[in-house]
Amino acid sequence: MTHTIDATNKSLGRIASEAAHILQGKHSADFAKNKVSPDKVEIVNAAQTKMNDKKADQKAYPKYSGYPGGLRFEKLDKVIKEKGYKEVYTRAIKRMLPSNRLRDLRLKNLIVTE
Repeated sequence: MTHTIDATNKSLGRIASEAAHILQGKHSADFAKNKVSPDKVEIVNAAQTKMNDKKADQKAYPKYSGYPGGLRFEKLDKVIKEKGYKEVYTRAIKRMLPSNRLRDLRLKNLIVTE
């Protein structure tokens, strides 16, 4: 089953938390922690998300190279320009899912269209 979420005039976090909830399978009666839900989530109109200029300028994603002093930050504004809104939603939802072996399998059921 495919769930469609319209991102027009909604905040990034609310859409991401709703999508993560569905991808985990918590909305269905046959929920199991160790199973991947067969449901797919499609987020449409991702570019029309409600976002403040302050949020786009201040939100930063950490990147660590593994070397001492290798912590770098990537601003949300730069991620949107270089990779688009699909990457922003993927990062937000990925961090809301439990970090285990099933996370990447669950993210395969996510479709983001701008």
